[in-house]
Amino acid sequence: MNITAVILIPAVVAALVWSFIKDREKTITSLKVAKGTFGQIAGDILGLLFLVGLFFAIIPPGSIKALLGGASIFLSSLYGAGIGTVAIMPAFVAFPLAASLLERGAHLVAIAAFITTLTMVGFATAHIEVEHFGKRFTFVRNVLSFGFALIIALGVLIIL
Repeated sequence: MNITAVILIPAVVAALVWSFIKDREKTITSLKVAKGTFGQIAGDILGLLFLVGLFFAIIPPGSIKALLGGASIFLSSLYGAGIGTVAIMPAFVAFPLAASLLERGAHLVAIAAFITTLTMVGFATAHIEVEHFGKRFTFVRNVLSFGFALIIALGVLIIL
């Protein structure tokens, strides 16, 4: 168990006990709502985790290390940024995926480029953006977002 879990679990239990003492009925109602919400999204979460597992089963660890953890940090960052640009996934899947990529040899700068482009650049959803904002706006926003994502990733390199 990591340090975050060691801190968060007791904090959540303490907050729940405090809430239960303060207003028992509201706490029980909140727990019922949380249970229902979790039931609604559990299938989506499991499906996405299955896809991440399938990704790691198909892609050999050596390929991940060669592509995202190679000798050239700049090229690895470009590869990470490229993957993040075309990928679509929610953050709650992207962050554990990024941690798994780090464990398999990807460089932190490449992961920073992957995460920032994943959240800032909308290549896969550009057609929707074009309909609402126009081609020029979509192109400029995506190019600037890609550039700033690389600057952020290189900022991680400077910090390291």
